[in-house]
Amino acid sequence: MLNLVLFGPPGAGKGTQSSLLMQKYNLIHLSTGDILRSEIAAGTKLGLEAKTLMDRGDLVPDEVVIGMISSKLDNNLTANGFIFDGFPRTTAQATALDILLKEKGTSISSMLSLKVADDELIRRLLERGKNSGRADDKNEGIIANRINEYNNKTAPLKEFYSSQNKLYEIEGLGSVEDIAQKLNSVIDNL
Repeated sequence: MLNLVLFGPPGAGKGTQSSLLMQKYNLIHLSTGDILRSEIAAGTKLGLEAKTLMDRGDLVPDEVVIGMISSKLDNNLTANGFIFDGFPRTTAQATALDILLKEKGTSISSMLSLKVADDELIRRLLERGKNSGRADDKNEGIIANRINEYNNKTAPLKEFYSSQNKLYEIEGLGSVEDIAQKLNSVIDNL
């Protein structure tokens, strides 16, 4: 089973590349945001628990998110694999995901980390903001803060996968096709 963590700062191109990887390798995209919304819409026990927390403005605990991911894995037993998007974001989450996947008889194949300079990320996000309708893509100060949060809190997760020899850093500059080719080359050699 091919299980990928697609990683990178806001504006690195994860969404675009996820779509291409899903098509090429017949993978299922697991976005924690999408999972939360679908569980809430379906009225599942975990979804209702998450909704109560979110309505109070609280973060959904890792164990609830892991439970939802477990459910998605169980509902897709014949999948070729998964792309994890937005999870894990911390070492504790990565450890919990490793434990869950081991229980399911699989593991993370690799973390594909897209590298893009901060000034390019800001340029991309401001450009995206012209059409995305997202207020957080229109304000350079907010964008810089999001990138700073990623660099300080999320980027250290690369060390976790590096210690397992699963980290592959890919230059995120160039055409969509060039970047896709770089990612495909890594995956094909796993």
